[in-house]
Amino acid sequence: MSETISIVLVGNPNSGKTSLFNALTGLNQKVGNFPGVTVDKKVGYTRLDHHLEAKVVDLPGTYSIYPRSADEWVTFDVLLNPRNPDRPDIVICLADASNIKRNLLFCSQIIDLKIPVVIALTMMDIAQQKGIRIDVPALELALGVPVVALNPRKEKGIAVLKKVLALTAAGQYRPPAHDFIPVRDMAPGLIGNTRKYVEVKSDYAALLVAAHQERLKFLNGGQRLALMNILADEQFNRAKVQGEEIMQRYQRISQIMAQAVIIHDAHRKNLITEHIDHILLHRFWGYIILLAVLFLLFQSIFWLAQYPMGLIEQAFTWLSTWLSQLLPAGWFSDLLVNGIVAGLSGIAVFVPQIMILFGLITILEDTGYMARVSFLSDRLMRQVGLNGKSVMPLISGLACAVPAIMATRNIENYKERLITILVTPLMSCSARLPVYIVLISLVIPDRYLLGFLSLQGLVMMGLYLLGFFMALLVAWVMKQIIHIKEKSYFILELPVYRPPRWKNVLITMVQKARIFVTDAGKVIMVISLILWILASYGPHRQMEQLRTHYASLIQQQPQHREALEIQYQADRLEHSYAGMLGHVIEPVIRPLGFDWKIGIALITSFAAREVFVGTMATLYSVQGGKDADRDTLRQKLQQARHPDGSKVYTLPVGLSLMIFYVFAMQCMSTLAVVKRETKSWKFPLIQLGYMTGLAYVASFLTYHIF
Repeated sequence: MSETISIVLVGNPNSGKTSLFNALTGLNQKVGNFPGVTVDKKVGYTRLDHHLEAKVVDLPGTYSIYPRSADEWVTFDVLLNPRNPDRPDIVICLADASNIKRNLLFCSQIIDLKIPVVIALTMMDIAQQKGIRIDVPALELALGVPVVALNPRKEKGIAVLKKVLALTAAGQYRPPAHDFIPVRDMAPGLIGNTRKYVEVKSDYAALLVAAHQERLKFLNGGQRLALMNILADEQFNRAKVQGEEIMQRYQRISQIMAQAVIIHDAHRKNLITEHIDHILLHRFWGYIILLAVLFLLFQSIFWLAQYPMGLIEQAFTWLSTWLSQLLPAGWFSDLLVNGIVAGLSGIAVFVPQIMILFGLITILEDTGYMARVSFLSDRLMRQVGLNGKSVMPLISGLACAVPAIMATRNIENYKERLITILVTPLMSCSARLPVYIVLISLVIPDRYLLGFLSLQGLVMMGLYLLGFFMALLVAWVMKQIIHIKEKSYFILELPVYRPPRWKNVLITMVQKARIFVTDAGKVIMVISLILWILASYGPHRQMEQLRTHYASLIQQQPQHREALEIQYQADRLEHSYAGMLGHVIEPVIRPLGFDWKIGIALITSFAAREVFVGTMATLYSVQGGKDADRDTLRQKLQQARHPDGSKVYTLPVGLSLMIFYVFAMQCMSTLAVVKRETKSWKFPLIQLGYMTGLAYVASFLTYHIF
């Protein structure tokens, strides 16, 4: 019978934890939240041998066992809470061999918890480039725990690691009997008395529990009161003891490195990474290069995607026409062609752009350039009340605001975290991309400046930059309103430059496309079907009068039959339930240049911004009847006319609508996650209010200026 043990992965950020987790678990993994906190929890399963399976939990990256952020508290609780469901049987502590001294600090703390530990040395190839040579057997002997050198990116050493884990589970490797440093000597009275009241495995665990007792939920009232009295009696100074501990650990680590590590400093000075950083992190040229990278990113979205988009549009046009000709006229064929197929086309046509955008972003992350973007942005962020840690959530907001807001948990300063949460939705997420593409293709000419600069690509880049700079402006205003004097520090480890992992890029592109098609697609399809019903039916008496009126006109003027049928479909849509809803809100949005159909799209897209496209596809398919089946969505919108014959989508209207979508908070999921992160409805309502007001005013000014 197979036995299952629990293993957790811990380590510094950028130490290779995610790569090792993927190498161990493959596709046998899932993502959730840790109990009681909204921190991502990645869990997978791996088989160590024929009789032993392991549940693997990837803990958030942390530099020290002393927690400050929400992510670090998760690691602390898993390792020290005896009732935590993820309490490990074995800990895999990853250590970046190219930064071995700093990484061993955290590993030494884990060793002193007296949980069975296996140290996984990663980045060995980079260490060799830096002139660092590690004697693994000597390091293993000095630390007293098994050490395995591996390369999870290339899946080298994984078999050896599994074998060592199986031997550790069998009891062949045990925690060292002696502490890494003499922990008890630092606070003998505190540690001794703490162990009388709290059951822990080591002196170091007792020290940590006592030092953080005020935030440990697994302690009962009696234990917490006893620890408070012990702390007072011992006159415990946490900062002083922590400082002394760090100094002693580094002294011992230096001794170990003298035995097991050889460093040739001459090699380090010639690293390619350092030479590249002299250019990419330059005070002037670094920002110019950053703008150039963003420019190429958005140019590529239009340039690379235009061909697959055209093929997808043609395929759906052919499908709609074929179904219209094949099926007999009736409600079912109308539902299938103008409801389901129109909704599907609104999803599928934007898959190429989404795949290209995320593919390029993954390349930037894989190469190490994204970390440089955070570094470059720190000075700018501080001017508006944020710091460099706010950059990654803002960049993540280009994909989706929901995980981006969750990523603010590693910002220790409450004020900076709150401001980052409130401004992140101003970043143009991937849900806005389909809206931008449709509107840009409608009102911006497909023209090239200087023969190679796409005007449409420039407008797209401008919309993304507009959202970013508005986020900075709003953050500066909030900095003046929210008064918290706590200072923050931004410490960032810059990874070395590496070639992108093309397999990882491809997997990310496919995953993001699948998420868009399944998650966003489900919402789009449901709303498209509901909208088809609302747009196809209305009050019975009015619809019957309309049908009778046009039947009479067609009988009287058979030579104008085609034009009258088109007009009938338009009037029928206007008198439907959807049309009635649109006319109710039209007076409010008319100053922005929007008609009632756009109003319906604004309402439906509150569920998800990309629903705008599906809404338009359904509305104009219903209005156009079978004659509209042969047209793409862009053609339908280009042909849209007001009752007086004027075009609906002019340059002022298109720009006004784009600006509205740049600033508007139209995402129920984002509001829900803000409520969850801030534990109050106050901040989501503030967010909804200021973003809607900002969108309305900016859209109004844009329409009337142009």
